[in-house]
Amino acid sequence: MERLADEIWIADGAPVPFLGLPFSTRMTVVRLSNGELWVHSPIKISESLKAQIDDLGCVRYLIAPNHLHHLFLSEWIAAYPEAQVFGTDGVIKKRNDIRFHASLNSDQDWGWNADIESEVFTGSPLMEEGVFYHPRSGTLIVTDLVENFSGHEFSYWQRWVAKAVGILAPNGKTPLDWRLSFAFGRKEARQHLDRMLSWQPDILVMSHGEIIKENAAQFLMKSFNWLL
Repeated sequence: MERLADEIWIADGAPVPFLGLPFSTRMTVVRLSNGELWVHSPIKISESLKAQIDDLGCVRYLIAPNHLHHLFLSEWIAAYPEAQVFGTDGVIKKRNDIRFHASLNSDQDWGWNADIESEVFTGSPLMEEGVFYHPRSGTLIVTDLVENFSGHEFSYWQRWVAKAVGILAPNGKTPLDWRLSFAFGRKEARQHLDRMLSWQPDILVMSHGEIIKENAAQFLMKSFNWLL
């Protein structure tokens, strides 16, 4: 695991194949002010990773931020049966074998509200995603809403595809097919984007690709020019 900023860590897992590309995986962990851990988009668990997690604190929350980031959730539930599990409506419908404590789409006083702000980005029939902001470190945490692959793991044709759909660094953004799916929900999506921009993040962490470690708000404006 790598300490990214104050009370926030990341861990990169092995790539998983998706649409012909090797998609890197990344988990983000925030230690809340009460010492409990909030785990976003859990990667494949291992004894080594679990030991590092346990050194940080007690896992309280497991977050499945969209309908694609759930592959390793069952492993984490087995390892931390006392943890509370949350996901969007889409992932809850998809994983009816998992007991979720609540949907991120609902309006609730989340247990992490003192440390993390939340927003569910909607406006597309194909995707919705929970996004989160950690004010203490100035970090915005997204999943697939922004993808920013370095391309080092890609073949020539894979790099060409990644560039064509707009997910190649340093110009990463929402993949083309998902951008197009917001055609009839742009106004709704812009409201969520306005909230994200109001946070003025310094750091942008996404599940796939290079992290933006400074001037993240500026990168966000460029990344979402298709919506603005």
